[in-house]
Amino acid sequence: MEYTHDPRLAVLIDADNIPYANVKEMLEEIAKYGTPTFKRIYGDWTKPTVSGWKTVLLEHAITPVQQYAYTAGKNATDSAMIIDAMDILYSGKVDGFCIVSSDSDFTRLATRLREAGMKVIGIGEKKTPKPFISACEKFIYLEILKPTENKNSDKKSKGKSTSDKTVEDIDERLIKLIKDSINDLADENGWVFLGELGSLLLKKHPNFDPRNYGFNKMLPLIKSINKFEVDERDSGNKNIKLVYVRIK
Repeated sequence: MEYTHDPRLAVLIDADNIPYANVKEMLEEIAKYGTPTFKRIYGDWTKPTVSGWKTVLLEHAITPVQQYAYTAGKNATDSAMIIDAMDILYSGKVDGFCIVSSDSDFTRLATRLREAGMKVIGIGEKKTPKPFISACEKFIYLEILKPTENKNSDKKSKGKSTSDKTVEDIDERLIKLIKDSINDLADENGWVFLGELGSLLLKKHPNFDPRNYGFNKMLPLIKSINKFEVDERDSGNKNIKLVYVRIK
């Protein structure tokens, strides 16, 4: 989808299924994809299980929505989020949604919003069921948003940090995915533009993110794999390089 302005996003948070500890990092991540026009969080605020959220709502201008659990064992929060999402969709005031939850109950909502032409970003823990991840255009794990101030001390204590590892040590399936995607896009000489490769990887796996493997960007991840060749070409702008990749 093409935008002529910074995309307006509706951020809807499921307080029952998301910890509050990394809300600052989460909102900073969302800001990379657009401007949060709506920021709402849903839960039964009479319950002690969501009390931690109360201390961060005002600081980050998140509007709490009270939803009582009418029946034991039934999650009324999900219904409230879904109803609000559809109301916001039909208001025409946003270009996309960010659904913050680890609950697969939002799978159909994400699918419906994308059918309506909305950009849908999911954020949740690594325990999030695959159907919800697949229903989103992009899915970001909360675990990779945690602060890393103690990175150097961890490296000393563990000997070898994640960022020191080659991807071969981490996930052979990723290497196959990258190879297959290069073959899908490559020109007659086997080269593919790195930006196009990243877009295809994300379409195939919405939860693809170099940070899942200890790399901040796509290029360092590719360079860490000795099965690929990288060519950085001059773009005519001395500050910009066009990066191409192919299989060795």
